[in-house]
Amino acid sequence: MLKTVIVGASGYTGAELTKMVFLHPELELSGLYVSENSVDANKPIGDLHGALKGLIDLPLQPLKDVSAVAKSADVVLLATAHEVSHNIAPTFLAEGCKVFDLSGAFRVQSDSFYTDYYGFEHQYGEWLEKAVYGLAEWNEADIAKADLVAVPGCYPTASQLALKPLLDAGLIDTQQWPVINAVSGVSGAGRKASMTNSFCEVSLHAYGVFTHRHQPEISTHLGCDVIFTPHLGNFKRGILATITAKLAEGVCELQVTEALEKAYENKTLVRPLGAGQSAKLQSVQNTGFCDIGWSVKGQHVILTSAIDNLLKGAASQAVQCINIRFGFSPLTAIV
Repeated sequence: MLKTVIVGASGYTGAELTKMVFLHPELELSGLYVSENSVDANKPIGDLHGALKGLIDLPLQPLKDVSAVAKSADVVLLATAHEVSHNIAPTFLAEGCKVFDLSGAFRVQSDSFYTDYYGFEHQYGEWLEKAVYGLAEWNEADIAKADLVAVPGCYPTASQLALKPLLDAGLIDTQQWPVINAVSGVSGAGRKASMTNSFCEVSLHAYGVFTHRHQPEISTHLGCDVIFTPHLGNFKRGILATITAKLAEGVCELQVTEALEKAYENKTLVRPLGAGQSAKLQSVQNTGFCDIGWSVKGQHVILTSAIDNLLKGAASQAVQCINIRFGFSPLTAIV
């Protein structure tokens, strides 16, 4: 069994990872870690996340010596802040660990991306070049050989899974940028309480208009400029993306249907719903699925894509990547 540690285990995504690693027959959950100054340090994880109580009562250990932890681990999952992942991933990698990073620290190869969108200068260009983008359904061959997998963000996952089959098939007129409007539940803002993610303060609003860091991530990996506007909704979990795009001249609904169905015919966790259908949050919450619906009128297609932001948008996609990397059955510990 592969000794697996989770750093940043106290958060919502960390709790999901903890449960899946615990249930995975090929992984041994050997340590849960938080930052040294975390208020959750030394607490049993079951005290923070009641669903795990009595099942997994490992303590959340303060991460004091990264190198020492790395020496006793095979697999490392980083559910940490972007700059934290940036700083500690190379130490784990130097000790031969396979690292699956759920932050944005290694997702985009660009000189200015991290200073412009993340507020720090990237110091590990060699690892940035080696990192494999972990969009599981599309990058299997590279993930299977990777030492460092940069697991995509939740908004980019929902958006790319819907758009990529049509772009790859040449069905989209990219002179008119696809427009992505996506709504996330408040769990996407993290576990730490604040006015911005309080249920009593959140109704439904757009944020990061023209400035959100996921826009360049989506554009980079699709190879196509997009307009992306995220929204925060008053519900706990899930993402619904509604995407409007102009079709190339002469493209019909049947071609759109064929492209989506062919792309995902052997990909269990992406479910094309069919023409005229719309994806619904209730169908994907607490699952690792992505549902995609579409409708065509004239020269335009509207796609809807729904995922659970904590699972397909984070934890279960990371476990998908682990399964690909080590040759385990693709759905192990996910469904």
